[in-house]
Amino acid sequence: MTAVPARRGTPRVVSLVPSATESLLALGVVPVACTRFCEQPDLPHVGGTKDPDLDAVIALRPELVVMCEEENLLDHHEVLVAAGLDTFTFHIDAVGDVGPQLAALAERVGVDPAPSWEPPPVPPVRLRAFVPIWRRPWMSLGGDTYGSSLLAHLGVANVFADAEVRYPEVTLEEAAARGTDLVLLPTEPYPFAERHRSQVAEVAPATLVDGQDLFWWGTRTPAAFARLAHAVDRLVAGV
Repeated sequence: MTAVPARRGTPRVVSLVPSATESLLALGVVPVACTRFCEQPDLPHVGGTKDPDLDAVIALRPELVVMCEEENLLDHHEVLVAAGLDTFTFHIDAVGDVGPQLAALAERVGVDPAPSWEPPPVPPVRLRAFVPIWRRPWMSLGGDTYGSSLLAHLGVANVFADAEVRYPEVTLEEAAARGTDLVLLPTEPYPFAERHRSQVAEVAPATLVDGQDLFWWGTRTPAAFARLAHAVDRLVAGV
C-alpha cells in the first residue's frame, strides 16, 4: 500500500468515516488512507467502516485515526488505542453537532476550521415524511439521528421520530397509518431508485432525494441543507 502524503505541517491521518474523509479533504488535509465507502479512488483503502483492516491501519503509523461513534465499532476503536494510536471520534446526533465537532477536528489536525454555520430555527411542520433507509426488512430513521434533525430544520416531520431505537424496523402499513404526506427515498444507504416508487405507493407519493446530502454530515452540511431546502420548497409547492 502506498500512502498519500499529507499537506505539509498536518499530521498523518487515517479516516474510517466517509463524512470525515470528505471534510478533511475540504479542510486541506489528505488522509493517508480511508475506507472503500469514502468514494476517494485515489486514496489507499483500508477496508470498510464496519470491517476495517486494523493491521493495515496500524502499519501506516498514523498520528490520528478519525472515527465515528455510529459508523465504527467500539471494539475496533479499542484495538487501535491499545496499539498506541491517537483517535478522534465524531458524535453526531443532530445538525447542531456538526459545527463544534468540525472545529474540534480542525484543532486536532492543526488547520483553520470550516466557516461557521448554524442551522436556522426549526420551522413549523410543512410535510410529514416516511424516510426508508432499507428494505427487506423496511427500516427507517428514529428521531435521535442527524438525518431526522436535518429534516426537522427543513420543516419536514419524520413520522417515526418517536421510535425507541435509532433505526427501527417498520412496515409500510405502519408508515401509512402515521399520516404520511410524502415518502422520501434516499439514494443511500439502500440504493433506492425510480423503480422503487411504486413499491411505496400505498404509503404516499414518493420522491428521490440525495442520500449523501441527507446523511453525510460535515463540511458539506451547509450546501446540502440549501439543496434539500430547495427540493422541499418545490415539493411543498406541488403537494
